Amino acid sequence: MTEQERLYKKINELFVKAFVTYRLLEDEDRVLVGLSGGKDSLLLTDLLSRRARIDHPRFHVEAIHVRMENIQYETDTSYLQHFCDELGVPLHIRTTSFIPDASGQSQAAKQKPPCFLCSWNRRKQLFNLAQELGCNKIALGHHQDDLLHTALMNLLYQGRFGTMPARLQMKKMPLNIIRPLCLVPEELIRQYALLAHYEKQLKVCPYEHDTNRTAARGLFEQLEALNPEARYSLWNALVRDAKLVEY
Repeated sequence: MTEQERLYKKINELFVKAFVTYRLLEDEDRVLVGLSGGKDSLLLTDLLSRRARIDHPRFHVEAIHVRMENIQYETDTSYLQHFCDELGVPLHIRTTSFIPDASGQSQAAKQKPPCFLCSWNRRKQLFNLAQELGCNKIALGHHQDDLLHTALMNLLYQGRFGTMPARLQMKKMPLNIIRPLCLVPEELIRQYALLAHYEKQLKVCPYEHDTNRTAARGLFEQLEALNPEARYSLWNALVRDAKLVEY
């Protein structure tokens, strides 16, 4: 077994454990994957497409890539199309935009940072297409580190303990948000992406540095330096408080 095959096997085991533990995938599901073009969403699309070829559970997978035309955050869409074609996953490419500065916005929008506005507009495209296609689940590529960093952010900046759940039932529409990589550490994904030769994004977001998430990542690294078991302690706290599934 090659190093790439060994890593894929390990990641796939965590992927399967997640969808069994949190009931992420069921027969007759129609799943729309948010394919940003980063290593996490590429791997998620790969895992879901391979799993969909197995008889149980039986589900259908499609992907969406949202381009933000006025933000320099870009992936080679021809690469994404080829990637999805190889996997047999239909790819939908949508383009949208938002106003990144205060001019021309409502008072409420002026109080929102660019990352929030960008994310909100991307999610809107996902929700709209999911309903157009009759999908009942949207799969996002957040890994375990993302969930742990979010838990720290919520503690530091909002005074509450919680995170992005592995499964979230939307209250205003018949959709579930699922995060099948929730048990996979980012380092495993990074190593696999290198071995699989995933293409990197052409341009990165100009707003991605010096954010609250960057600070939470730094704090998490300090916690792991103090206690190598910090990852598991924080994760177990989320499990005990039932923060990983929301109805």
